[in-house]
Amino acid sequence: MTFLILIAVVLLAFANGANDNFKGVATLFGSGTTNYRRALIWANVTTLMGSVVAVFFAEQLLKKFSGRGLVSSALAGSPVFAASVAVGAGSTVLLATRLGLPISTTHGLIGAIIGSGLVAGEIVKWEKLSVDFVVPLLCSPLIAGTATVVVYWLLHRSRQRFGICQETCFCVGTEIIEVVPDRLNSVAAATRVEELTISVGNAVSCRSRYLGRAWGVEIGSVLRASHFLSAGLVGFARGFNDTPKMAALLLVVPFIPIKLCGLLVGFAILIGGWLAARRVAEIVSHKITPMNDGQGFTANAVTSSIVIAASYFGLPVSTTHVSCGSLMGIGAVSGEGNWRMILKILGAWGITLPVGAVLGALAMSACRMVTIG
Repeated sequence: MTFLILIAVVLLAFANGANDNFKGVATLFGSGTTNYRRALIWANVTTLMGSVVAVFFAEQLLKKFSGRGLVSSALAGSPVFAASVAVGAGSTVLLATRLGLPISTTHGLIGAIIGSGLVAGEIVKWEKLSVDFVVPLLCSPLIAGTATVVVYWLLHRSRQRFGICQETCFCVGTEIIEVVPDRLNSVAAATRVEELTISVGNAVSCRSRYLGRAWGVEIGSVLRASHFLSAGLVGFARGFNDTPKMAALLLVVPFIPIKLCGLLVGFAILIGGWLAARRVAEIVSHKITPMNDGQGFTANAVTSSIVIAASYFGLPVSTTHVSCGSLMGIGAVSGEGNWRMILKILGAWGITLPVGAVLGALAMSACRMVTIG
């Protein structure tokens, strides 16, 4: 059973990395600020840094996701329960990753805790579940979306006040082949991309950039650097928030020090993020909303602030919900959000917890049969 727990938690962390690691740098890839490989490296490095720091500072989340408080302490300390939760949540996240859907590992974990607890004959403490888990999870994307709209509006007004303008560039690779002084809307830009692609015989991409200076500094360079920094902060926040949630399942293995549990989970997240992130990366980078450096920076700044604050206070928010909520806020304020894809993602969020509960229940049933046998 100890071996099963270790394997299950490692696979859960692998699935978490595959589904979640790229979300912080999705704005870098989606805006054309950098390519997929560089964005992936930055995502994995910063997430690993967050995981390492979480080993020392995220004690509250570690306690919450052990299951204590939702089920009895006796069950929460059971190796069978820990293995069932890890298998149920990991299967849920792996399935979503295979389908290219950005979902919440936190929701998968909570669902698996509920399903495993019910099969074990426990009475789940629904009041604590709703107050400590459901409310933060539901409120965080709404807060992120609203905050993004407000912050973006303030930055937009500041940009106009300082006389900083935008232009649209059409590029083949890194070579700019045409520049339009005013930023085109998405329909006009897509039409021009198609026309240029036909005329030059190569795939043409459309990018937006800022021109102007503020306080003697060229704003475009500062914004690109700030965009990279904010994306790194999201990766750091994600590693800091998610690592203790999964490491908590290893508390039932007495001979592994808790700090080593955190590091094991952190490196499994890293491997998953490096090997299997592409499907979800394409969705969150290109299918929710088009964006530029300024919009990407805004979304990342809001996401990292919310997730780091929540992690510090032990609130179990979902980095996926917060980051996607911020991107949806950008889509709403720009009027260019892909609402068909957004509704699809929201639907996936709605079924994550029940799917996690069903798979957790099945895992618990199987583990009990193996133990009894």
